[in-house]
Amino acid sequence: MTDVQAADTPLPSDEAAGEGTSTRSARERWTLVAGACLITVALSAYEIAPASVTPLARESLGVGASAAGLLVGALFGTAVVASLPVGALLDRTDSRRAVAVAVGSLFVAGAWGYFAAAGGSYASLLASRIVGGLGYVVVWNAAIDIVSEATSDANRATAVGVFTASAPVGFALGQASSPVVASTFGWPAVFPAFNALALVGLVLFWPTSRGLGAVGGESPPSLREFGAVLSNRSVWLVGGLGFLGYALYLFVNSWAPSYLTDEIGLSLASSGLLVAAFPAVGVLSRVSSGLVSDRLFGGRRRPVVLLSFLVAAPLIAGMAVLGSVGALIVTLLGAGFAIQLTLGLSFAYVGELVSGRVAATAVAFQTAVGLAGAFVAPIAGGAFIEAAGYTTTFLAAAVLATVGVGLAWRAPEPGR
Repeated sequence: MTDVQAADTPLPSDEAAGEGTSTRSARERWTLVAGACLITVALSAYEIAPASVTPLARESLGVGASAAGLLVGALFGTAVVASLPVGALLDRTDSRRAVAVAVGSLFVAGAWGYFAAAGGSYASLLASRIVGGLGYVVVWNAAIDIVSEATSDANRATAVGVFTASAPVGFALGQASSPVVASTFGWPAVFPAFNALALVGLVLFWPTSRGLGAVGGESPPSLREFGAVLSNRSVWLVGGLGFLGYALYLFVNSWAPSYLTDEIGLSLASSGLLVAAFPAVGVLSRVSSGLVSDRLFGGRRRPVVLLSFLVAAPLIAGMAVLGSVGALIVTLLGAGFAIQLTLGLSFAYVGELVSGRVAATAVAFQTAVGLAGAFVAPIAGGAFIEAAGYTTTFLAAAVLATVGVGLAWRAPEPGR
């Protein structure tokens, strides 16, 4: 029994939350998941879109590389700061309606960003991106909560894993299509370009999510219940796993291209193509993490995250010493798959460690801690590389993965 469960025995409302599951057909549940995925694909594409048109943005806005990078980084920073308050708010309000409001905010942010970019106003464009970041963190936390509520215990991790796979799909869409949009309509058009996809997702999500996402019980969760989430040792352990997973994920994404160019001697185009395999394999990894946990391990979560870090540690170390391009491709694919097993599963995992009344708060905590790792890792990695070189830095990242093995070994099983 977890700390929160001991302090707050599950209420009848927790059981009532499952009533919506039994009244939905499998088709309705997976249509709900598909709708949530399309919304997040659109928001993820919006999030990464400026990265693919950075030279155009710098020239048009007259800003340097750091300022241009902030147009992407601002969304991560916003999510880190806003995620926990958003989660607490979602536990006290209708999460389903919050998703609709967040999709509306994407239309506002997209149009605002277009006119700000077209007018050459960097400050206004940055403000629009912060609004978009708020919309993203609301959809991410609320959708995980609703998808978890809509599915049964036997399929929950699988459904959440499918949903989390929408993020790398959105990144790929944004990276690939933004230059095409920019060449056809001008680079400011990348900001509203994905709104239609979010609207299609909402059309699928709205009718199939009826009756879900409401406040559990007769009253909103108390401050004591919220405090119990933040004092729950199990939640912090899984949060630590998310921090390490996202830190490793962003470190390799950020610095592997430079490593392949500076140390291995590949061209920038070739290194970028190779490293693209690292996040791309996450679609398969994030989906399969829940499926493996639900089917192979009978709903146990710890074996999957333990396997994730056990495999990732030697593969990341291998990047520092392997000189063969073929071996590096295999290593990148293996490391990308292994690391993202944790990223796909951790959001279902943490929500199962607490009462259903505060599950959104737990998911929001996981989002904030994980994205903090994503925010810090590229900066820390750059500092290490400048001080000690690529080999030492990649070996240090492998040590970080070994720390993840220790945390996963101590992580609890939900309900055990």
